[in-house]
Amino acid sequence: MEKVTIEGVEIQLIQPDDIPMRWVGREELVNQLLAAWLVLGEDDLPLNPRLIGKPGVGKTTLAYHAGRVLGRPVYLFQATMDTRPEDLIITPVISDQGKIKYMASPIVSAMIKGGIAVIDEGNRMSEKSWASLAPLMDSRRYVESVVAGIKIKAHPEFRLCTTMNEDASTFELPEYIHSRLQPQIYIDFPERDEELLILKNNLPFAEDEILEYVVDFLQSAHEADEPYSVRDGINIARYALKRLATERRKMDQEERFRRSIEYLKEAAAMILDREAAQYFSEVVDEYQLEE
Repeated sequence: MEKVTIEGVEIQLIQPDDIPMRWVGREELVNQLLAAWLVLGEDDLPLNPRLIGKPGVGKTTLAYHAGRVLGRPVYLFQATMDTRPEDLIITPVISDQGKIKYMASPIVSAMIKGGIAVIDEGNRMSEKSWASLAPLMDSRRYVESVVAGIKIKAHPEFRLCTTMNEDASTFELPEYIHSRLQPQIYIDFPERDEELLILKNNLPFAEDEILEYVVDFLQSAHEADEPYSVRDGINIARYALKRLATERRKMDQEERFRRSIEYLKEAAAMILDREAAQYFSEVVDEYQLEE
């Protein structure tokens, strides 16, 4: 692991995240995020956007993808209601030799390396934790570590954003934090064709017919104002396909189709709720009427 020395104190950095996240469609959202991070001149500063939307709509994937578009390393930090200020900056740990060593958080590692820091579910953190990042999100562009007794300045290429789930706040953020987390970029459920592309991208081994049923299920749920997301659809299809793969007997095409529908309904009830299975029944009935 890479080490750096700041004001005479050795800090150990963590590696950026390298995960198979791929954003599909809705390029306008990517452009909005990249615009927020753009710097127009020496006197300009990047903004610190917050990505808002229901769970599972792709907020973290969007932020990760935008960071990779810029060619920068991306560091993800998962916020919780127990997140402490030192968790966001530098944490002391005991080494094998019994000495104290200082571990940089993903945010500080991104600051030093000029990467992208994504605070996931930031509205779960308390004001005390957010206050430790306040200087980072204005013209000062630094954080202070009480534990290590040092001040850390952000690299010019450092960028920050946070994701926030709708109606999932544990703490109400004060105005001075909200004013630093701008602009707000809202991510809604995808349109049908985009949702189908996302499913195909994540489930390349699934039959098109199954994916069509899943996307119609999601679209029906959206119209009914249900909170079911494309992530839920992916998990439903994945579990149904696994159940289908456990069938030891040979099936013709008609029976395989019938069993697929049964397993999709079962998966919807297990992953979401019993009412969710009803949307699959409605989708199947519509197809049978068309036939």
